[in-house]
Amino acid sequence: MIFKAIIFDIGGVVVGSPLFAINRYEKELGLPFQYLNVAITAQGHGGAFQCFERNELDLYTFYRRFGEELSNVDNNNTAYIKFCKSRGQEVPKLPTKLQVDGRELFGQMMRYSTQVDPKVRIAINKLKESRKFTIAALTNNFAPPTEMVADAQSSAAKAPSLEEELQHLGLGESQYELRKMFDHYIESAVVGKRKPDPEFYKHALHLLNVQASEVVFLDDIGPNLKAAQKLGITTIRVDSSDSTPALAQLSKLTGVPLLDHLPKPSSKL
Repeated sequence: MIFKAIIFDIGGVVVGSPLFAINRYEKELGLPFQYLNVAITAQGHGGAFQCFERNELDLYTFYRRFGEELSNVDNNNTAYIKFCKSRGQEVPKLPTKLQVDGRELFGQMMRYSTQVDPKVRIAINKLKESRKFTIAALTNNFAPPTEMVADAQSSAAKAPSLEEELQHLGLGESQYELRKMFDHYIESAVVGKRKPDPEFYKHALHLLNVQASEVVFLDDIGPNLKAAQKLGITTIRVDSSDSTPALAQLSKLTGVPLLDHLPKPSSKL
């Protein structure tokens, strides 16, 4: 099979996964593992996080709604019980009261997602040097603030400046450098659709002028990969804690040595 395009997810594939920041925040609040991640997913299409990634909410409306939704223990306990039962896990002690700071949690998530995996950076550079593939990013993201809205000014005694807010979100030169790694940087906040919506993938295929069968897509989230597979796209699941196995798969599919710079494991006599 001849591939013409390689499409990378960003968070958890090219940079650190925000899920690790969520898990750390859960631990700080004494919550069960994955409690908040399950809560975010359970909000569905109309959830604050989902709407924000389609650019349907301004930043401070998102912060407020995000915190409110994640603080709703009745809804979130129900979702977590369902999550545990679906995996045959014992339901741990659940919170009876919870106050999640939407701004603080989201800031931690974004700041965790700024460091590029050096192995992935080298792999992308090698793929580009081969001149055989279009290299694209397909990311669920948000539109960075360009000004502070009225809600921010009225909701805090001392509202942060735009510069302070961008720093809180980990936005700066690193984001510019990240975008430069790709021939196309396809964003949910710009397109108005997000993974796993099939239309988001179709938009990418149209933009890249390729057929689904000509694409390899890397992501760390199962539903995103399944949606791509249904369209006929070849997928690779990335372990957010170690990209090496995924890059080995990508190397086999593309015929480009992507890991030959790594030291070979020493053999034991």
